Amino acid sequence: MLEMKVPSPGESITEVEIARWLVKTGDYVTKDQAVAEVDSDKATLELPAEASGVITLKAEEGEAVKVGQVVCLIDTKAKAPAGASSAGTSPSQPVKQEAPIAPTSSAKQVPSPAARKILAEREIPVSAVVGTGKGGRITKDDALKASKPSMGTPTGGVRKEVRTKMSMLRRKVAERLVSAKNETAMLTTFNEVDMTAIYELRAKYKDAFKERHNVSLGFMSFFTLAVVRALKLFPDVNSMIDGQDKVTYDFCDISIAVSGPKGLMVPVIRNAENLSFRGVEAEVKRLATRARDGQITVDEMTGGTFTITNGGVFGSMLSTPIINPPQSGILGMHNIVDRPIVRNGQIVIAPVMYVALSYDHRIIDGRESVGFLVAVKEALENPVEILMNSNPKQALEL
Repeated sequence: MLEMKVPSPGESITEVEIARWLVKTGDYVTKDQAVAEVDSDKATLELPAEASGVITLKAEEGEAVKVGQVVCLIDTKAKAPAGASSAGTSPSQPVKQEAPIAPTSSAKQVPSPAARKILAEREIPVSAVVGTGKGGRITKDDALKASKPSMGTPTGGVRKEVRTKMSMLRRKVAERLVSAKNETAMLTTFNEVDMTAIYELRAKYKDAFKERHNVSLGFMSFFTLAVVRALKLFPDVNSMIDGQDKVTYDFCDISIAVSGPKGLMVPVIRNAENLSFRGVEAEVKRLATRARDGQITVDEMTGGTFTITNGGVFGSMLSTPIINPPQSGILGMHNIVDRPIVRNGQIVIAPVMYVALSYDHRIIDGRESVGFLVAVKEALENPVEILMNSNPKQALEL
């Protein structure tokens, strides 16, 4: 009998949660078959079977288990049932087909005396209540739930509540966000960016870029390279507080916030200062795909020095993003909308994006924060000159 223990998903992680079993006790599993999804405080990982055999589960869904704890047993001597695929039922434990118990007509949707009194007093029709008692009988509790008081005039409609336990990842994100709000002197400064120049560059070169590099020329490469330049001009924004020390980095590991199936993920683009437009877009695509597919690892989400988040993809006009601790700054991108602006003394319509920089005022002063955001704005509004050294084809490797 093989004991399967919880592997360590990463440094400093001592506990995980069984998010979902993909098999049940008595199933025959094959080696390397995914048998469970496991939540850590940073990612969701699949737990593969270490051998083939009949599995016995030793932990419940939603249960927190220690790294190294036995969560299932695999009988490696058991043979696969003939003609059965993995995750099928073991011949030693056949599924017994039982006919469902039909509710009796006399009990179905019939309220108990106490329930009938409550429904009558509150003028709630019996047809609007779902009975959970034996045979569908409406209990006192069913009647009370159906008539739960609320603001406004009761309508008699069915009012349901669904309570589900948050995943360990979601709970950890919540803790970190509250911690960032409570433990940092967070402040946000705003600016607007005329995206005309970037729109023109993308319209001119996006097809050739996609054909040459097999990746789209999006906005993230422009923003990432603009941020890298601004971090070099204002290194305090690329710093962190460690106790009583300030740690400043000479490299730019840019975290990018992406939405995954289990919640917010922040994979890291390592040494973004060494990447070209093609390099940034390829890495963004790779990390975003891994996050959406649930394949992102803890190591890929650890160690960023600054974060970029794009609420614009969901339609956000403006927001105050929360710092991703222990980092000291986060840049929020938003939707691009045609707005009237003044250009050369004339009012014109241009695609404009509002940008927001949230920063830790304990380590970053107003001069650095505002200067940083202005530097980002300058680079985005003059990308050919500032980000491409006046040679777009060479910068885009075309």
